[in-house]
Amino acid sequence: MELKESYATKFHIPETILHEYNCPILTTDFWPGKEEEILCDPKDGEPSLITVNLNKVLDWLHQEELPVPLEKEVCEIPVLLFVPNFSTQHLLFHYDGTPHSFRLIKNYIKLFQNKIRNSKATIISPSFIPKSKIKEEQELIQMVSKSTRETSFIKFNFLRIGDFWSYAVKHDCTLLVTTKNYQADLAKVLFHFYRGKMWSDKLSFYLSL
Repeated sequence: MELKESYATKFHIPETILHEYNCPILTTDFWPGKEEEILCDPKDGEPSLITVNLNKVLDWLHQEELPVPLEKEVCEIPVLLFVPNFSTQHLLFHYDGTPHSFRLIKNYIKLFQNKIRNSKATIISPSFIPKSKIKEEQELIQMVSKSTRETSFIKFNFLRIGDFWSYAVKHDCTLLVTTKNYQADLAKVLFHFYRGKMWSDKLSFYLSL
């Protein structure tokens, strides 16, 4: 299913490598880039997910003189940048202690619930969380634990998307779940490290607001 023009125009990247999915919960046999086998009406008129082949994006990106963000204007629709051997075997959740971050992870779990029951999950949270946020942090851990086979929780003061990317590569994570607010910096990281010594062909990215 090709992306409608109204959505494609929101992106810098070519329309031909974008696909949309409309089901509010993805099926067990979901595979990014493959057309949906079950027809679902778009919720609120918008897709539940847009998928983009990461390698094709980076090949396109390297035709530019400088890295550019994927989207011309950041939209609410989640984007999955997937590698050819896409896997949800080891998830890395970036939690920054805000309600937006909590909602992002909650929405990801709802959308991918059929794909992550046997997954290993790692949550990275800031070293310092205000007392008012501790309850939310605990709720997040419980939510991820109930949805995956194994969950670990660690605290780091990572400030840059490159820190999360480096951790994910070193620990063989297969999917980094993070905010679209970092997409400009992520484009720079991917632009510079693509096919380099530190590059991982296992790591995909889920970006949302």
